[in-house]
Amino acid sequence: MSVQMIINGLSLGGVYAIIAVGYALIFNILKFSNFSHGGILVTTAYIGYFVASKLGTNFWTTLLLTALIGGCLAMLVEFIAFRRLRKNNVNPMLYFVSSITMSILLENLITVLFSTSYYSYPTFFKTTSFKVGGFMFVTTDLLMLAISVVVLALLQYVLKKTRIGVAIRALSTDSRTTSLMGINVTRIVLATFFVSGFMGGISGMFLGINYTLYPQLGGMITKGFISSIIGGLGNISGAVMGAFILGMLEVILINIDFIGSSFSPVVTFLIMIIFLLIRPQGIAGTITKEKV
Repeated sequence: MSVQMIINGLSLGGVYAIIAVGYALIFNILKFSNFSHGGILVTTAYIGYFVASKLGTNFWTTLLLTALIGGCLAMLVEFIAFRRLRKNNVNPMLYFVSSITMSILLENLITVLFSTSYYSYPTFFKTTSFKVGGFMFVTTDLLMLAISVVVLALLQYVLKKTRIGVAIRALSTDSRTTSLMGINVTRIVLATFFVSGFMGGISGMFLGINYTLYPQLGGMITKGFISSIIGGLGNISGAVMGAFILGMLEVILINIDFIGSSFSPVVTFLIMIIFLLIRPQGIAGTITKEKV
């Protein structure tokens, strides 16, 4: 395996990690898989494009604005799709149905508004690639890797060292006891959705930079979901490990002659199925029931 492949795999894994952690955060506190995350991802990918192209912002400003808008959009989704369900303690299946519905709604809105054209992000850097020691590195790939590592490290710090992080971890253990301790559960849920959407905005922009924008870009969220399954649903560190494993695996499979880019998704899904059959709790997770 070449150094180039390792860098590419880690960079791709970093994007998957941010997506997977967005899944894990919501599953951690509400115990359901939030598939509306895919709709948020594709929406923020388009938002980032229009912020950069219409306002002429640089990479860092575009990234920050896109992430903030993603966080606000996730809070809006929580209010519309999940708050009443959560307060009424409804059948767990309704959470799944509501999240799928919101994802389809957001993607269909993008399809109606932008399906007639394809869009590509502007070039943010004068130097798109550079050579070190005989190896060619893509600037955006290295940035994606570095930003992913920093964002994930900051998230771990917030969860372990801040009051809101302690409240999120307490809520993931027992929402009723957390409420009795005087913690505003709705506020913590909103904060968790904001963080999830914030990270969805970052990953949406990264995917938009790497691929031509199209309404079904949200299908890439599947890779984040697979990463969270491999790592263990609801386990943040496990989701990160699963994402980097998946990123490296995809790069390796693409470079195998008899597999290539056409069949690598098939192999990826087979690996997910194997994990579900042999170790359904994933690498670092435990068996967790859906919200009841």
